[in-house]
Amino acid sequence: MALTDLPMFQALRQKMQWHQQRQGVLAENVANADTPGYRAQELKDLSFSSMVAAEQGSGPVRPVVTSAGHISTGGISGVSSTKVSKASSFERTPDGNSVVLEEQMMKIAQNQIDYQTATSLYSRSLGMLKTALRK
Repeated sequence: MALTDLPMFQALRQKMQWHQQRQGVLAENVANADTPGYRAQELKDLSFSSMVAAEQGSGPVRPVVTSAGHISTGGISGVSSTKVSKASSFERTPDGNSVVLEEQMMKIAQNQIDYQTATSLYSRSLGMLKTALRK
């Protein structure tokens, strides 16, 4: 088993892939800012519960109830995170376009920051594991 096969690293890789897909959707929104009738799109948020998928027992992390006083895990469900949906926006141009460039640019900047955070966490965690294994 490789170090990168650990559930923590798989979750971080999935988060980074989600940010890459979101960057593509946001770039498509900006590219179609002048297209008549185009509606801005957004990816469905990536949720931790979809990574856990405890209800089906197929996720990398499974909570276990070891006492009757523990909280039930019945409310968690696995939901696909790569669904593209129409973003709700009240601003529209006369030709029906709902892309607000300022809003899209802020989302792109936030997406870039979140991606860099995930990559930094991934590389630092990998570095800590390598350091721990050397000693």
